[in-house]
Amino acid sequence: MAEKDGRDLSVTSRLTRKELLSLYRQMQLIRRFEEKTAEMYQRGRIAGFCHLYIGEEAVAVGLEHVLTNKDYVIDAYRDHGYAIARGMDPKQVMAELYGRSDGVARGRGGSMHMYSRELKFFGGDAIVGGQIAVSTGLGFAVKYRQEDAVVVCAFGDGAVNEGTFHEGLNLASLWNLPIVFICENNEFGMGTAVSRASSFVDLSKRALGYNMRIDKVNGMDVLAVIEVIDRAVRYVKSEQRPTFIEARTYRFRGHSMSDPQRYRTREDVATWRERDPIKRLQQRMIDAGQAAEEDFKAIRSEIEQQVKDIVAFAEDSPKPPLDRLTEFAFADYKAPDQ
Repeated sequence: MAEKDGRDLSVTSRLTRKELLSLYRQMQLIRRFEEKTAEMYQRGRIAGFCHLYIGEEAVAVGLEHVLTNKDYVIDAYRDHGYAIARGMDPKQVMAELYGRSDGVARGRGGSMHMYSRELKFFGGDAIVGGQIAVSTGLGFAVKYRQEDAVVVCAFGDGAVNEGTFHEGLNLASLWNLPIVFICENNEFGMGTAVSRASSFVDLSKRALGYNMRIDKVNGMDVLAVIEVIDRAVRYVKSEQRPTFIEARTYRFRGHSMSDPQRYRTREDVATWRERDPIKRLQQRMIDAGQAAEEDFKAIRSEIEQQVKDIVAFAEDSPKPPLDRLTEFAFADYKAPDQ
C-alpha cells in the first residue's frame, strides 16, 4: 500500500472513475441476473433448489476486485453471484440453471454446483460447510507447490456450527495455510436467526480459538470490502498465515425460492434494503461528482439487454441427451485377473 507522510493511503481512494463504474456494473449485472433467475424459476423454466444472492453482491464483487487469476475461490450454494464475479460467462451460468448442455457443468450441476477449473473457481458446494474442508485441501496444495496465491473460502453464518468449520480452521492454522476464510453473515441460517443458533453473535470470535487473525467488514459496502480483503490478502502472503473475516450482509430474498420468509418482518427487510450496496455506491459517486444519474441509467439499460441475451442463450441451448446420462458419473473398470 502506498504511503505519504508515514500514513497509509486507502486502496479505494485510488480507484478511478472507470473502476468504480465497473464495480457498479458488476453488482448490477449480478442483481438483474438473479432477479431474472427468480422470474424464470417461477415460470417453470428453472427447477430444483435455487438460492439467490440479491443484496449480498458487494462481497463477491469487492473480493474479486482484489484477487488475481492465480488465486482460488470456493463458496457455498448461493453461488451464481460468485461465479459471475469470478469471470464466468453469465450465459453459461444461466444455461446451467436451465440444465442445458451449454451450462458450465453441461447441465448436470444446476444452481448449486458452478465450477471452472480454468478460473480456479471450485464451487458451489451444496453441503453446508463442505467447502471449508475442500478449501483446506486447496490451501495445502498451494503451500506444497509454493504457489504465489491465496485461497478464499466463503460460507454463510449457518456453517460456523458445523464440525467441518472447526476442523478446517484448526488445520489451516496448525499448518499455516494461505487461506482467507470469509463468513457472509446474512443474519439467518435458513430461517433461524444467528442469535437463536449461536451462543454469541460475534461470529468472528470463533476464529480466535484457532489462533487466527480476525477482521470484520460492512458487507453492504463494496469499497469497505475491497479495503478489508486487500489487507487480508497481503497479510496471508506476508505472514503465511490464514485469516478470518466476518462480512455483515443481508439477503433481500428468502433462503431459497421456496422460502415463505415468515421468520422476519417486511419492516426488517425494508430497513436493510435502505443499505442496498448498489444504491450506496451510486450515491457515493454522485455526491463526489464522479458520475451522474445518466451514467448509471446507461449501464442499467445495457445490462437489461444483456440479461435478455443471457436468457435467450439458455432457452436455445440443447438439453443433454438421455444416452449421455451416466457420462462423468462412472469410470470404465475391469476387475484384474484372479
